[in-house]
Amino acid sequence: MAVEEKRAWSMLVIAVGSYAAYLWVVLGRPAAVPLTRAPYVEALLWAVGLSIAVSIAAHIVIAAFSPREANIKDQRDREIHRFGEYVGQSLVVIGAVAGLVLAMAGAAPFWIANAIYLAFVLSSVLGSAVKVISYRFGFHPW
Repeated sequence: MAVEEKRAWSMLVIAVGSYAAYLWVVLGRPAAVPLTRAPYVEALLWAVGLSIAVSIAAHIVIAAFSPREANIKDQRDREIHRFGEYVGQSLVVIGAVAGLVLAMAGAAPFWIANAIYLAFVLSSVLGSAVKVISYRFGFHPW
């Protein structure tokens, strides 16, 4: 398995895991508290911060336990990475537009923040999934 594929797998697992943990904390509020009043800010900051830290640590571990020559990217690795990032970034744009629409509609900050965070998570998941699929089934740019 290529080092870049391992990194894509780690990003996929970290993104899904951190979002699941965030949802567990936020949705685990007392039943009397409405969802828009749930204490989400601290959980959101922890989820984002920890996912960044764990991602960096995972990349370091993957690089440390890979042969030196495996860390060299070839043209195919660069193209797969670029393609995965382009596909994933489309969801960041959709999330930004959703955040703008929610803000203009006067939605609660809870919904705006969660729409943007969900877009970032889906961007990471989609980009990583495209990379893994490209490594597993071949990369055929169109």
